[in-house]
This record gives sequence, structure tokens and C-alpha cells, in this order.
Amino acid sequence: METIRVAVVDDQTLIREGLAALLAMIPDLEVVGLASDGREALAMVAEHAPDVVLMDVRMPGMNGVVATRKICNQYPNVRVIVLTTFDDDEYIFESLRAGASGYLLKNANPEHLADAIRAVYGGDSVLDPAVTQKVVRRATHTNPDEPIITERLTSRERDVLHCVARGMSNIEIANQLSLAEGTVKNHISHILSKLGARDRVHAVSLALEWGLFDE
Repeated sequence: METIRVAVVDDQTLIREGLAALLAMIPDLEVVGLASDGREALAMVAEHAPDVVLMDVRMPGMNGVVATRKICNQYPNVRVIVLTTFDDDEYIFESLRAGASGYLLKNANPEHLADAIRAVYGGDSVLDPAVTQKVVRRATHTNPDEPIITERLTSRERDVLHCVARGMSNIEIANQLSLAEGTVKNHISHILSKLGARDRVHAVSLALEWGLFDE
């Protein structure tokens, strides 16, 4: 079993150390670093090279959004999951634009958190169900003045991207659209390439920002 190197960034000592202790009990996860704010997070990532960072949003000094953007820009192989108590629209979409591969609330159960870490490590993306609802609502209320990029994607690719925005897995998308799972993977690969997106979450964020869903 491949071991995933995980770091935890949170300004609350109890939560930070509690998460570390919890993750240390999972065989395929190894906690390699802890940080209490964004600046410490950058130094920790440089020193310990984690695969996945669990990032709080509200922290003194450098907040989680800024730290996420810096980590994603400087260390493109490091994946960031924002883990917070806040599901405010501002935090959600700023985090996604900053490059986060996931956005989870701290009430997520340990099994779901572990699965999310494995998913983003494997190149997938994760959104808390409450966050997914906000993404879908934003998809139906985009700014009509934004440039439309529908010409970049085929009709089927747009269908697939709509499913991704609803938080559906590849298997769920395949069942929904009556496609083979391999075909779905190919469509997603083409979508990421055409939009210049890092991952699924970034593709949805770009589509929302550029008006793809207002057709």
C-alpha cells in the first residue's frame, strides 16, 4: 500500500494535533508536518514535501487562501484540501480559484476525510455536499457579461463538466450519461486540457468564472 504524506495547517492547537493523531492511525497516511498559519505552512511544505496539505482558511498572518495559492504555484505536485468550519461562498470560490483540489467542512467523518485525501492524491477532486450545492447554484447564476467559452468544449464534454460540478464520480457520470468509465476519463482529460485546468475542481471554477454554465 502506497503511503501518502500529509500535512495539517490550522491555528487551533487542539484541532491541529487532533487531526494529526487521527490521521496517524490510518495505515496508508503519514503525517509529516504541522503548521499554525500560512507562513509556517510554506516553510513546512518546502522542508517536508507533503503530498497533500489540509488547510484551514481563517488564520492569523497569512490566511489559508493566500497560502493555498502560493503552495499551488510554487509546488504544483502538492495537493491542497481546504478543511474549515466555514462554507461562505467567498471562501469557497476564492479557495478553488487559488488552486485547492478540495473543500471540506470540519464535521466530515474520519473515513470521508481519509477517502478525500486518497482521492486528491490520485488526481481527483472533492467537495463537501454543502459546497457542491453552492457550486451548482452559482452555475445557474453566472454573470452574462463574462466571456463564453462553450466553443472550446463539445456538447458531450459540457454534459460531463456539468456532472463534475455536481460532485459526481467518474462511475456516476458514466451511469448518468450512458458512457463507459474510460470514455468519461477521456472526456475529463480533454476538458482539463482545453480549459488549461489543473484538476476537476479548477475546471469547474474556471467554467463558472468564464460563464460556461449560463447557456
